[in-house]
Amino acid sequence: MTPYSWAAHFGSLRNVLVVLALLFGVVLGTPEGWLRWPLTAVFALLSLQLLAALVVHPAFRRKLPLLVAHLALLALVVLAGLGRLLALDGRFELTQGVPFDGRLLDQRAGPLHLHGLDRLAFLHEGFEIDYAPGLRRGVTRNTVHWRDEAGLARTAVIGDHRPLVIDGYRIYTSPNKGFAPLLRWQPAQGTPVLGAVHLPSFPMHALRQSREWRLPDGRAVWVMLQIDDKLIDPAAAARFRMPAEHSLVLRVGDARHELAPGQGMAIDGGTLVYERLSTWMGYRVAYDPTLPWLLASALLAALALGWHYLLAFRVPAVAPDLPMPAPAALPPGLETGGT
Repeated sequence: MTPYSWAAHFGSLRNVLVVLALLFGVVLGTPEGWLRWPLTAVFALLSLQLLAALVVHPAFRRKLPLLVAHLALLALVVLAGLGRLLALDGRFELTQGVPFDGRLLDQRAGPLHLHGLDRLAFLHEGFEIDYAPGLRRGVTRNTVHWRDEAGLARTAVIGDHRPLVIDGYRIYTSPNKGFAPLLRWQPAQGTPVLGAVHLPSFPMHALRQSREWRLPDGRAVWVMLQIDDKLIDPAAAARFRMPAEHSLVLRVGDARHELAPGQGMAIDGGTLVYERLSTWMGYRVAYDPTLPWLLASALLAALALGWHYLLAFRVPAVAPDLPMPAPAALPPGLETGGT
């Protein structure tokens, strides 16, 4: 088999359909953690097939719209595979007033992703969320502050569908948010340490506002927030707000104390002080530099195909009716059929 005939066979429509079926099977049958490399391999195979079809089929070279459409499809496949290699998807939580340090709780990053999250030094100053009856969450309005590349202070309000975009990273709020007691550990000797305890998401886990926290020496501290009033009434419209009255229960070993803001408890090695109650917000971050190019390639392919079919099904113009010329006069003798 010659290289040309091999390319013609490889780029045939039947084989393209086989690879598309393989792509469908890989997406459905591969676990999420193992999907990246099989998906990239199928995208590469599909790109080679489209390239072979462009080379061996003369119809693509004769018809410009068809050629443009297939080149756009080739770019679409290449960009989709490249995007998976460069992309990042992750999530993190941020205490009110504390700058983001670039650390994620979990992430899915492509092998070619150049991590630049440490440059995203933004912080938030709280949030507003309205609730309809039945605890139906409305729009999240989260005010964030950061400095742009010129060093100028910037402010924006973001939400679940309105991102903060810095260096190509798109940062959205998530449904996860809640209260964050601030605790200060004052050792008998050494430097004080301030930490935040992110309690379970509120109001989803309103009845489980407790969590274990670790001191710098590794000892476990059980923390529970006691709220005296009903913050969000499920039967009425409401808004996320801080409790008017509350206390914090701390338990270290056999010692148990109920503290108001500003109070502390003495334990072995130092004093644990409850500073105040703050909030935390959960975020999701996404990065894919190929998204604008994917959109442009898809639009170009659609326009080129529309152009192609417009030319293919165009109705040919019909010539206008012309008057028939008068018949020539017959010679004498033939007018009556004589010979």
